[in-house]
Amino acid sequence: MPNIVLFSGSSHQDLSQRVADRLGLELGKVVTKKFSNQETSVEIGESVRGEDVYIIQSGCGEINDNLMELLIMINACKIASSSRVTAVIPCFPYARQDKKDKSRAPISAKLVANMLSVAGADHIITMDLHASQIQGFFDIPVDNLYAEPAVLQWIRENIAEWKNCIIVSPDAGGAKRLLSAGATKVYAILTHGIFSGPAISRINNAAFEAVVVTNTIPQEDKMKHCTKIQVIDISMILAEAIRRTHNGESVSYLFSHVPL
Repeated sequence: MPNIVLFSGSSHQDLSQRVADRLGLELGKVVTKKFSNQETSVEIGESVRGEDVYIIQSGCGEINDNLMELLIMINACKIASSSRVTAVIPCFPYARQDKKDKSRAPISAKLVANMLSVAGADHIITMDLHASQIQGFFDIPVDNLYAEPAVLQWIRENIAEWKNCIIVSPDAGGAKRLLSAGATKVYAILTHGIFSGPAISRINNAAFEAVVVTNTIPQEDKMKHCTKIQVIDISMILAEAIRRTHNGESVSYLFSHVPL
C-alpha cells in the first residue's frame, strides 16, 4: 500500500508487528526513550510528509507513560506534515471513567479524548469501548471495532459441543452455580484481560475450564502464571480496519465478520 506508514508505541510491540505482517508492511522507524528526569522523548526516524500515518499504542502497562508517548508521537507526525494521523488504540485508556458517578468526580475518558484531538489525531480506531458513548467525546471520526466475531470463531473452533452452549453471568460465583446446576465445562470469555490485583490466583482457584481473552493487552507474563488463560489474536481485525481506512472503504463489514 503506497503512502502509508505504520508506527508502534512501546506498549504492545508484538501486536504491532502482527498487524504490520498482516499488511505486508515494515514498522516505521521510531525511537522512544526517557530522559534522566523521566520526560518522554520520541524521535521519528523517517519522513512522514504527505503520508497516511497509523500509530498503534494500547492502554496497558505503564498507562500514563504510554499515553504521553502516544500523544507525543501523534504531534511529532502532525508537525512533520503527515497528511493524516490515526491513533490505533486497541484498549482505550481511562475508558471506565466515562461518567460523573459521584460528586466532583472527573470524566477522565473525555479528557483523554480532548488530549488526543489537541495532539493532532485525525481519526481513532479502538476496540470494545467500555461504553459506546465515549465515541461522542470526540469531534473526529472514531471506529469502535468489536471482538465478538473473533470470539464466535474461537468458540466454534475450540469448543466441540458449542451448539449446546449457553451464555450466563460473568462472575466466578456464577461459574460455580453453573457447575452445580449440571454444566460440564465453564469458559470465561472477555476482550481486555487486565487481570489486576489477585485476579490470577482467583482464576487458578476458580472452576473455569479456560479464561479466554484477546491480545489487545499483552498476556505472555500472565499466561506463565495461569495455564487457564488462552488468547484470541485480533491483529487481523485491526489490520483490515487500517487497510480499509487507508483505501477509503467501509469498516462496517468487520462488525460481524473476521477477515480471512
